[in-house]
Amino acid sequence: MSTKRDYYELLGVGRTANEDEIKKAYRKSALQHHPDRNPGDKQAEEKFKEVSEAYSVLSDAHKRSQYDQFGHAAFGENGPFAGGFEFSGGFEDVFGDIFGEFFGSSTGRRGRGRGEDLRYNLTLKFEEAVAGVEKKIKIPRHGACETCRGNGAKPGTAPQTCPTCRGRGQVNFQQGFFSVSRTCNQCHGQGSIIKDACASCGGAGRVRTMHTLSVKIPAGVDNGSRLKLRGEGEAAPVGGAPGDLYVVTQVEAHAIFVRENLDIVCDVPISFVQAALGAEIDVPTLDGKVKMKIPSGTQSGKVFRMKGKGVKDVQGYQQGDQHVRISVETPTHLTAKQKELLKEFATLGGEEVNPLATGFFEKMKELFG
Repeated sequence: MSTKRDYYELLGVGRTANEDEIKKAYRKSALQHHPDRNPGDKQAEEKFKEVSEAYSVLSDAHKRSQYDQFGHAAFGENGPFAGGFEFSGGFEDVFGDIFGEFFGSSTGRRGRGRGEDLRYNLTLKFEEAVAGVEKKIKIPRHGACETCRGNGAKPGTAPQTCPTCRGRGQVNFQQGFFSVSRTCNQCHGQGSIIKDACASCGGAGRVRTMHTLSVKIPAGVDNGSRLKLRGEGEAAPVGGAPGDLYVVTQVEAHAIFVRENLDIVCDVPISFVQAALGAEIDVPTLDGKVKMKIPSGTQSGKVFRMKGKGVKDVQGYQQGDQHVRISVETPTHLTAKQKELLKEFATLGGEEVNPLATGFFEKMKELFG
């Protein structure tokens, strides 16, 4: 039986606590028990490790779900998260706040960091996803200011090296066994300061624009396929690299075809006569109509495989098949002559068309006496 304390209890929150409540509780406890605030206190150091472990689980939606279901066993030798904890993601932001408490500033993502990544949901027709297509899209984003060419300074002037950090954007502090770099207060991590700001962007180096670009969608994409376009995301503040744009595809349903991975499934109706006698029919494919032979005696639900008539994968190495599923249609609105001929057909085959002698009550008698 596990001797570990409940993660919710460690952070002092209920099981229905939201993300912000969990983060706030962790921050409070981490500040209280941080080793730099409690030098030489082994008990505080151990408590700091415990609450950090608890936060690493409860701040991750998937890990939290597994913990709620299996408890600490989810992270045991045979659990889905065996192998320890990864202290990443939300920790960066939280520790930024903690170090800010110690040193008067945050170590969060500032300065010459990248711009934000963007996501664009692109709807495609079935045929476009299969064959590939080039699309023009428009995205609202921050782009580099054309007036100052992204440096934030008034034309004719230039940013000056920050005298506090000497262009590094960060200053270093030693606190206990931690060596911490924090964002420079004077230049806010830019490494430079602007005396005369650009009038168009106010010194930010970027402005809000509507950006138009062409996107080449490779053949074979499916629902949820993600294309990464480097540098097409948000422009960063002065001196930073732009983020990336992720185009996520959503494929419309087709009137005839259904896609199953690289295979195509198509339901084709045939008549009773075609099924009984055999026939040659036109079958739709991604490349147009093709002839297919239906052998005599084909039953409804029979599936025929057309090799290489499916979808190519995005790398072009493989191609699926098309599966033609036969649906035999029962004739309706028969004429008197057609009905007579069908009765004659049934009689010749030894089939009773009107089995009155073995009706429902006769069958009941046979079954139950």
